[in-house]
Amino acid sequence: MPTTYVEAIREGIREEMERDPNVFLLGEDIGVYGGAFKVTQGLLDQFGERRVVDTPISESAIVGAAIGASFMGLRPVAEMQFADFISCGFDQIVNYAAKCRYRWNAPAAIVVRAPCGGGIHGGPFHSQQNEAWFAHTPGLKVVLPATARDAKGLIKSAIRDNDPVLFFEHKALYRRVKEDLPEGDYTVPIGKANVYREGRDLSIVTYSAMVHTAAEAAEIVAKDGISVEVVDLRTLTPFDEETVLESVKKTSKAIVLHEATLTGGFGGEIAARITEKAFEYLDGPVVRIAAPDTPVPFSQTLEDAYLPSVEQVVEKVRWLAAY
Repeated sequence: MPTTYVEAIREGIREEMERDPNVFLLGEDIGVYGGAFKVTQGLLDQFGERRVVDTPISESAIVGAAIGASFMGLRPVAEMQFADFISCGFDQIVNYAAKCRYRWNAPAAIVVRAPCGGGIHGGPFHSQQNEAWFAHTPGLKVVLPATARDAKGLIKSAIRDNDPVLFFEHKALYRRVKEDLPEGDYTVPIGKANVYREGRDLSIVTYSAMVHTAAEAAEIVAKDGISVEVVDLRTLTPFDEETVLESVKKTSKAIVLHEATLTGGFGGEIAARITEKAFEYLDGPVVRIAAPDTPVPFSQTLEDAYLPSVEQVVEKVRWLAAY
């Protein structure tokens, strides 16, 4: 039976809690209520209030408590109710958790779960893609799964990792994406991209919900005889440069696609790597597709115009293919 993205994350967390008694959860409304998006639903009944901890509304306290617990040998999984609110715990993450291993060889083995992204008409305070803040911080691993299989395998890898992991879950994928999962215990390695769709004429390098936007666009242009390869990064840091460059060298054309705003987005880093290390293979400019440099609109009509669309990707693919 197909498993949804949200169920896959819950399964991964449950399996790790069963496997390792040091794994525990903390966050706002994750216990009795089951989480704002029901990711942790049922886990309080199974594991009890000592391992599924409802916290006050204080992201700084949540992250700080998680870091301290990790120093005592525990493996906390902290939920930010929305990725936007992670800014309230920003100092704890980037100036403490990220630097503990470097400063005194005491890595913070924490996972910070962050429901992110638009498409649910949440407005400017509940819809951001802010992964670039953390990809710019050495010491942090940044994970953004696009599929149910990867969501489960990556949350398990994140919990087992001995360094802090930011785990961005796209809210629009929670119940939209589903698939049959492998049986038994499996993980997906952090730092390894996946060629989501094979192609020969052009590469789209992307991650999170935009993987599905790219795949839909690829299906449309296939009717024009344009073969598009879609590379799903899955993690931004560590960055799988090898897989990206192999794809671009094969197709000779590249589009970098993400939902976050254009300026300062991680797409600029990807485009720079391609230009620096595969320039002689390119038969056209590296094209970026991203959201405009504005807050996320609340209005459904404006949000639809704000988010990168299948139609926008199709237009850019056709233009670059003909270049």
